[in-house]
Amino acid sequence: MRAPRPPVAQAAPPPAPPASPVVPAPPGPPDDSLVRATLAGSHDAFEELLRRHQPRVFATARRYARRESEVADIVQEVFLKAYERLPGFRFEAPFDHWLMRVAIRTCYDFLRAHQRTRERSFSDLTDAEDEWLDRYRVAPDTTTEDADAARALVQRLLESLPPQFRLVIQLLEIEERSIREIQQLTGWSIPLIKVRAFRARAAMRRQLRRLRPAKYL
Repeated sequence: MRAPRPPVAQAAPPPAPPASPVVPAPPGPPDDSLVRATLAGSHDAFEELLRRHQPRVFATARRYARRESEVADIVQEVFLKAYERLPGFRFEAPFDHWLMRVAIRTCYDFLRAHQRTRERSFSDLTDAEDEWLDRYRVAPDTTTEDADAARALVQRLLESLPPQFRLVIQLLEIEERSIREIQQLTGWSIPLIKVRAFRARAAMRRQLRRLRPAKYL
């Protein structure tokens, strides 16, 4: 396939709004038809695929990168990879499933390439996070209040994990994907996913237990 290089996002769109009920797909040719047209050399067909799927790819990238410039770089890389690998698309699964595999693996590559030595400092906890942590240490099984503080702490803990642990927790616990889905998205074996999930949970528990004592050192 020889065609002009595909368009890529120049600027990140605003963060996606809260989840809303599923709406019918926009009018127009199905994805498979657009893929075939792209393979035949249609630049416009790939532009339409990008327009349709760019919001979801941006939303995925934002789960792994904090800076909008990094998010835009990830999205650009995803669509460049998708364009280059399109001849290998077998039409056995929906195009958006295939694209999400490319997106997740690109995000994982980003985490590995930007793995910072982030022994995150937890000395700057907000008051809400601090209070939630106090309650958690007293009664971890009953701490259900202040979901925002809990989510903020979870994000801090995730960012302190190695890339493979962060990815498996994000997919399994936060996005609530099945082991089989994670296997399809990452290419990891089922036993490997289970081992990494076990170790990731243990690492998060250890980090959480250390948070409060570390505050007073």
